[in-house]
Amino acid sequence: MTTAYAQSAPNFSDGLLNMTEPSNLNPSPPLVMHPALTNLEVICTISSYTQRGSLPALASTCRAFKHPALNALWRDLQSVEPLVKCLPSDLFSIDQDRVVLQKPIDSKLWDTLFEYSSRVHSITVTQKSIPSTVIEPLSMLMLSSPSTTASWFPNLHKLTWHADGTHIFAPFLRMALVPSMLALHVEISSASDSTFLSVLSSLGTLCPYLQNVTMRARHQSDDFKLLRKISPFIARPISQLHHLHTLSVWDAGSEITEHVMKIRAMQSLSLDLRPSSTWNEKPRFQFPGFDDLKWFSLSTETIEHASNVFRSLQIVKSKKIKVDITSHNETDSLSIFFSEIATISQFLTILKERCDHDKLEYFSLSIGYSKGLRTKSGDFMSLRAFPNLTHLLIEGAGHISMSDEALCQLARAWPKLRVLKISSFIATNGSTEVPTFHGLINLLWCCPALTSLALVIDTTKSGGIDLKCPGGGRCNKRLEFLTLGNSRISDPVNVALIISGLFPYLKQVDLSCWQRPPMNTTAHRRADMGQWETVNMMLHGFGVAKERSIETWSDCL
Repeated sequence: MTTAYAQSAPNFSDGLLNMTEPSNLNPSPPLVMHPALTNLEVICTISSYTQRGSLPALASTCRAFKHPALNALWRDLQSVEPLVKCLPSDLFSIDQDRVVLQKPIDSKLWDTLFEYSSRVHSITVTQKSIPSTVIEPLSMLMLSSPSTTASWFPNLHKLTWHADGTHIFAPFLRMALVPSMLALHVEISSASDSTFLSVLSSLGTLCPYLQNVTMRARHQSDDFKLLRKISPFIARPISQLHHLHTLSVWDAGSEITEHVMKIRAMQSLSLDLRPSSTWNEKPRFQFPGFDDLKWFSLSTETIEHASNVFRSLQIVKSKKIKVDITSHNETDSLSIFFSEIATISQFLTILKERCDHDKLEYFSLSIGYSKGLRTKSGDFMSLRAFPNLTHLLIEGAGHISMSDEALCQLARAWPKLRVLKISSFIATNGSTEVPTFHGLINLLWCCPALTSLALVIDTTKSGGIDLKCPGGGRCNKRLEFLTLGNSRISDPVNVALIISGLFPYLKQVDLSCWQRPPMNTTAHRRADMGQWETVNMMLHGFGVAKERSIETWSDCL
């Protein structure tokens, strides 16, 4: 026994199938269209700003609005459900828990489907957006389609896939991989089967003009098994793509690495090497490296692995480099941190040897599970070799011991620095030295272009600083963001006076770091945060006073 397959078309599909030309039965005289509405660019702009639910009505208004409104309606799909929902409700039924086609699809309906699907430029598929009640009818449509799969989405440029990779999804993926595809973002789960992976293995021939590819594996306990299973299906098709400029992928083998190095258009490369055991040992040979990258991102489980990756490259010429060390095992990670072969200093020395000194402008190093790790300012001296740095972000590098003199010695090498972040939490004790306001003042002289600063200092050591002119005539009017983390504080009023003098246009000190680990679990969090809230209240008051004085002065002119 069959039951009707319930389908309720979403608001943005209502009326599309029955759209007709405006009626000529209206006895009133025809309205003259404003000349601006004869301009296609104006109509497209109006359609782009129209709410999605109103686009079908706009498309029905007149011939001039039909195509621009439909283009805006179907351009970016957050689900493939609209393709099924716009079909007649009696086309499918459910028989014994399976979706069945009740009658053949006539040519008029095919023309309607192709008219809509040809307008699609991007599709986002998630597990929630593509239930079996949608994917099964869609698979039937594809099997009975009178045209080739490429004709369904001839203008599709981008596909984002965050759903399971089981065989039931394979037909749709095959239909969506078309020659016009320029960007593909796929998240592969352990549920992915050989049918789904075999479709991905044809990526190089189905989408030869791909420029932007992201392949991610969902990190679970069986990462190694998953990667060994799917890597062969990924490595070869990616090695067939010759127009790539952006690639994000796990360690799928040397074949991809060698291919990427030969692509002249390559601009951005992100490698997730965390599940890989390849980098446990120093490399036995070197790759040529990269000559002209804009972005190079590396994720590894240990800093030793990151060191070995850079050792394997003869040269890395990139404007931006980001290194994330995130271990799943805190104990193993710490044992390597304290070993002789895995110090931050040695890693940065290798970075200095491999990277182009003049090209590097952005460097970020984030280290997880760094409890108890102690570093000193000398560990970062290798970074002084990069004079054009505009962004330097160091997070999680343990308890960094740094004096005022050491901070200035580092900063003098980076006169163009705009963003500086050296951890927002340091467990200060007798052996850990942190800068003071004196070091902060000298920092302004060394790096006058700073717009963002995150640094732990000791605000209690402010002796010799003139509260009326704390910078000695020097201040920074560009700074928009200031985080002082768990900096020691005893006198909020004096701290506010010094900060407002050094950074006259700063509205407040950012306190969001107190909501994140490890600062959200410190013993004196409430009291310490309260001190900084008082500082912000004072800064706000100073700002109001300045505005009033400016208004009063302008009234006197």
